[in-house]
Amino acid sequence: MRMAAHPLRWALMTQLASSDRRVRELVAAVAEPQSLVSYHLRLLRAAGLIDARRSNFDGRDSYYHLRLDRCAAAFGDAAAALHPALAPTGPRASGGGAVLFLCTGNSARSPMAEALLRHRVDGVRVTSAGSRPAPRTHPNVARVLREDFGIDVEPRRPRSLDAVAARSFDRVVTLCDKVREVPCDHGTAVTTHWSLPDPSASAETDRATYPEFRRIAKELDTRIGFLPL
Repeated sequence: MRMAAHPLRWALMTQLASSDRRVRELVAAVAEPQSLVSYHLRLLRAAGLIDARRSNFDGRDSYYHLRLDRCAAAFGDAAAALHPALAPTGPRASGGGAVLFLCTGNSARSPMAEALLRHRVDGVRVTSAGSRPAPRTHPNVARVLREDFGIDVEPRRPRSLDAVAARSFDRVVTLCDKVREVPCDHGTAVTTHWSLPDPSASAETDRATYPEFRRIAKELDTRIGFLPL
């Protein structure tokens, strides 16, 4: 709480609560010099409240993201220390609205996110698509969803963004830096970016990529648990 209470650090965390962002975007949002922003970002990283990941589209850039599980635990412990009745009950999601998950191939990250949100929340309308759909959904998607989350999904071909262009969404979540950094009009939808690497690119064989699929699926599930709906 002491780390987050600094006005500039709180402003940076507030920006990251809505979307992963690059340093220059944070500098523009808080209207402070880059050297000062970078200093406070280093402090927040050292405290474990935020983290950074290289852009998969432009390796010269990094995306910062809020560690929601760490923040929930740390702030929850502080609230409970003040009064037992303030102890958190954990993240809760409520149904309603329409959500679109986007990545490039619609073969790994976005279909996992679609299945995880549908599993977690009743009544939400969720779909996924890709800017350049792959020929098939990666087989590790079905495997990790079944083995780690008990979710059985029907196999389907990746869907093009053009196929859902006529539909309206309340929230669009981009999971791929390439998709996010290429301008696209999502109408009145609230846009959120989660900078996640493509798990299928981590190795050549399906078996070798499976640990990365599990890691990405776990991160997706954590973020989806805190997604405002």
